[in-house]
Amino acid sequence: MLWMSIIPHIAKGARRTIGARIENKFLDLLELTYTAYFTPKEQKVLKISECIFVRDTLTFLISVAWSGKLISNQHYEEVAIKLEEIGKMFGGWKGSLDNPGKKNRTL
Repeated sequence: MLWMSIIPHIAKGARRTIGARIENKFLDLLELTYTAYFTPKEQKVLKISECIFVRDTLTFLISVAWSGKLISNQHYEEVAIKLEEIGKMFGGWKGSLDNPGKKNRTL
């Protein structure tokens, strides 16, 4: 995971507070994604919405760490790009469940 390679570059005090919080949120997101995948179809949208909420929280916490100069611009950019990709995937997954008849493209 990308965040694990960034943690050693954060000051020790911040690593144990916001760094640990971000790490736990990433693990929560991983666990929620796994749970959403195996959740019955009727409850999948709710689980995916929870995943999206955790991803949004992660985006906020990463921006707080960057604003506080706890992570470099390069690290922030790397994580922000990955979180944006993850958000698009969750949005697509949720959209496919909301509109099962609609496909991404027409032939």
